[in-house]
Amino acid sequence: MNNKRKKLSVIIITYNEEKNIQDCLESVKWADEIVIVDAESNDSTIEIAKKYTDNIFIRKWEGYSSQRKFSLEKANNEWVLSLDADERVSNKLKNEIEFILSNDNDFNGYFIPRLNFFNHKEIKTCFWYPDYQLRLFKKNFAGVIDRKVHEGFEVTGKIGYLKSDIIHKAHQNFNDTFRKINIYSHLQAQEKINSKKVKARDLILHPLAAFLNHFISRKGYKDGIYGLMVSLIHMMTNMMTYMKIWELQNVENKDERK
Repeated sequence: MNNKRKKLSVIIITYNEEKNIQDCLESVKWADEIVIVDAESNDSTIEIAKKYTDNIFIRKWEGYSSQRKFSLEKANNEWVLSLDADERVSNKLKNEIEFILSNDNDFNGYFIPRLNFFNHKEIKTCFWYPDYQLRLFKKNFAGVIDRKVHEGFEVTGKIGYLKSDIIHKAHQNFNDTFRKINIYSHLQAQEKINSKKVKARDLILHPLAAFLNHFISRKGYKDGIYGLMVSLIHMMTNMMTYMKIWELQNVENKDERK
């Protein structure tokens, strides 16, 4: 046993993740501690998680940032790895993390490349790779960026980059994808409600620009029909976001004035 090795906590927030959580936990069962913060799941998420850890906290959903802050607070070790339930640690990444834990360095955190899958196909275009995520860090130097969506961690001090991938199985079928589009576009609209007034042309031009940007500029065409669908998903998310901003700025404001 390496006495110099630092201990690692893995933190995961969950809600109804019975399809994903076992593969996620299986990939990090080598960690010294696993902390799960669950937002009152009504499926078998908790039962599955109990096979891997006793550090399970049930907490009413208060937003992504709030849940992540709470999970970070519950971590007991010097180093922390944050994962989503639909992510897995590859064997190469495990080895790379173990090397960091066993050797002294002056880094307080690391960006990790994330390999994203769409309907079981890895996507290397549309800026979906390397998709660096700041997920490995020293607890005492880390904090959570307070946003409704696309929240993340921030780390003070020196930050490095790892070479091995987090495996991300976010878009396994279209039902899940469309559900996520609805959730994320709603949160993005709430963040942008006070931005510039949405006009009719925005509902056409912004989604079209989003599609062309991903399919042409970001070379989605190289992934064939998968790249086409990913680009269309970005277009749909953009369109729904602007439609929901328009609704918040117009319809709901009218209702409040009545």
